[in-house]
Amino acid sequence: MTALPWYHKSTIYQIYPRSFYDSNKDGIGDIQGIIQKLDYIKELGFESIWCSPFFASPQADFGYDISNYTDIAPEYGTMNDALQLIEETHRHGMKVVFDMVMNHTSSEHPWFRESSSSRENPKADWYLWRDQPNNWQSMTGGSGWHYAKERNQYYWASFLPFQPDLNYRNPEVKKTMLDIVRFWLGKGVDGFRLDIFNVIYKDAEFRNNPFTFELIPTETNPSGFFQKAKYTLNQPENHEFAKELRSVCDEFGDRLLLGEVSGRRDVLRKFMGDEKNDGLTLVFDFGMLDFKFNAEYFRHLIEVIERYFPDPFMPVYVFSNHDRARSISRLGDDIRRAKLLHLLQLTVRGVPCIYYGEEIGMTNAKMPFSQALDPIPHKFKSIPHFVFDMLGITLNRDEVRTPMQWNSEKNAGFSSAEKTWLPVHSNYGAVNVEKEGKEKDSLLNAIQAILKIRNSELALRAGSMQWFDNLPGGVLGYKRKDGRNEIDILLNFDSKKKEFQLSEEKRTCILGLSGDDQFQDSAVKLNGYGGVILKSTE
Repeated sequence: MTALPWYHKSTIYQIYPRSFYDSNKDGIGDIQGIIQKLDYIKELGFESIWCSPFFASPQADFGYDISNYTDIAPEYGTMNDALQLIEETHRHGMKVVFDMVMNHTSSEHPWFRESSSSRENPKADWYLWRDQPNNWQSMTGGSGWHYAKERNQYYWASFLPFQPDLNYRNPEVKKTMLDIVRFWLGKGVDGFRLDIFNVIYKDAEFRNNPFTFELIPTETNPSGFFQKAKYTLNQPENHEFAKELRSVCDEFGDRLLLGEVSGRRDVLRKFMGDEKNDGLTLVFDFGMLDFKFNAEYFRHLIEVIERYFPDPFMPVYVFSNHDRARSISRLGDDIRRAKLLHLLQLTVRGVPCIYYGEEIGMTNAKMPFSQALDPIPHKFKSIPHFVFDMLGITLNRDEVRTPMQWNSEKNAGFSSAEKTWLPVHSNYGAVNVEKEGKEKDSLLNAIQAILKIRNSELALRAGSMQWFDNLPGGVLGYKRKDGRNEIDILLNFDSKKKEFQLSEEKRTCILGLSGDDQFQDSAVKLNGYGGVILKSTE
């Protein structure tokens, strides 16, 4: 294998700033709150943090509608706070990644206000305008074209109406956005998570999208609402722009670019490069969010991912985020299963990304659409909640963004305010950092123990991967190897205990998920949903 850059060996902890920690008692998480919790993240063992946006914004989509890319929303803090966050994260020996929304701005951004004011102004062509809409649908359903009476024209918004898309075919727009990237890199940011990056370019001729029978978009097939997204997603210019953005980042050394993209795995790979990784450094593979909890599924998943993302490329393993259901909801709220899932995530070849609260097993909070702060549910308020539950769709993103559960005190220790921006989940007395920190067999302590081993063993961060074959049904096993250093991982996805013989190589067990997991003289005993990490002693 080639020597890996830091961003291919790192572990990422995603912070949703509004819900992480409130330092000034207003019920909203803020940048100083993140700074105060850096010790916690460092002690857990994470090497990088990714912060969802805290730039200036009217907060119609809670930061993903930016009105000034080089200023901070006052509820989160100031520019000095942002610079302190960068400095303090580095002082803790970690990297800091900001969320960059390059596809669109807020409709309240001064650029759009000027652009929409007339057809003859300096920014008239900074957004996508047409006299008549074509048939393009937005990513949330319905036409993405919206009328602006001042121009007597329609503007295009890929996501929500108050998020107009920028026109990257205008050289001024592209230059301005790349200079904004340079601005933050110059301040010391270690990279960016890139929001809906595969949407940035649309068809130059505005050709109509063809019909399809597909109704619900998926991560591997983003077409839906009876329309194939042929001319609105994954255009060839997007791949070229990925390389152009990479070259800008290269001006500042090794910087991470983590793309939110959707489509088949060959499409995801295209954003990273062809023979060499000269595009985005990483992309999310959201197909795994709908995982099936069994050994056969994960064996197949990893084999496919290894085929599409071999060295010098690196996959990302992610099971939750600020838009999707928390992973434990797909595990029947079973902590044993959660431990096993994260043992896989933190030891397989790839970059793991864990969403805040996932390390303690925070669960989704059920909330009626009528009370949602998230704008998306209001588009579908006539459809009962249970319909989306049946389809496995988390429509109300408020349900996965509730405040971090630090302890069993008021508001779970998130804030001392009388009211928090979203209500704290009712189970915070049983699920919180303080409580789990004291419990030997907690999910929190399991993840911390696995991360400690990962951080001390180069084979887990940068090694190649080989399968163990001929294992009992329900057991998954693989070897991570870097030079002469070897680490073996065995995972039992079955609820029943498994006993079997491994090869005669000399090994020692350095972690067992449960008290019944054992390894001695090549004999392996794994409890139901158990797992072990073994180290070669030769």
